[in-house]
Amino acid sequence: MKLITETIEDINLICEDLEESGKKSYYIEGVFLQGDIKNRNGRYYPSDVLSKEVDKYSESFINKGRALGELGHPEGPTINLDRVSHKIVSLKKEGNNFVGKAKLLETPMGKIASSLLNEGVKLGVSSRGMGSLELRNGVSYVKNDFMLATAADIVADPSAPDAFVEGIMEGKEWIWESGVLREVQIEQIKRSINTASRVELEEKKIRAFENFLRAL
Repeated sequence: MKLITETIEDINLICEDLEESGKKSYYIEGVFLQGDIKNRNGRYYPSDVLSKEVDKYSESFINKGRALGELGHPEGPTINLDRVSHKIVSLKKEGNNFVGKAKLLETPMGKIASSLLNEGVKLGVSSRGMGSLELRNGVSYVKNDFMLATAADIVADPSAPDAFVEGIMEGKEWIWESGVLREVQIEQIKRSINTASRVELEEKKIRAFENFLRAL
């Protein structure tokens, strides 16, 4: 199974006053998932696949107050509690889209996200899941085994200018083995890039790319 992430750039910030305490609660709202369309990553999510998984995700996580998301672009499918910034409170189908709403939490990462949004910084949301892909006529179709890890992480710079680094991290293989997800490859490449100095970065990216191609 592959780790699959998809980014959507437009989200709205909502402020709600709590009358009893006088505090304000902040929410983000917008399209979190899109079905029946080829996205810019060349992937296609059939609506029936998304609907089935959103129903499961809503029942197991949203309805039980356990649907969390992180600030940043995590490299694996698990939720890192030290980076949680928000709780997803609703996810509803509207046409081929799934519109979500998430409450920004009073965690360190939640406060950072709130401050950035209040200062007018453009942020996006990135769904994160696992599944198999089937290539048809140049389009990667997400198969019926798709599982949502979270409907929305909050990400900066949604346009992802460093496509190679993001793409190679996305391309990691994961195996569901006795209830545990095991990473198969790419860790060495990731470590090489993350530890490179600014001077070494471009050279290490090229070398990592060559090594990656040789391993295919």
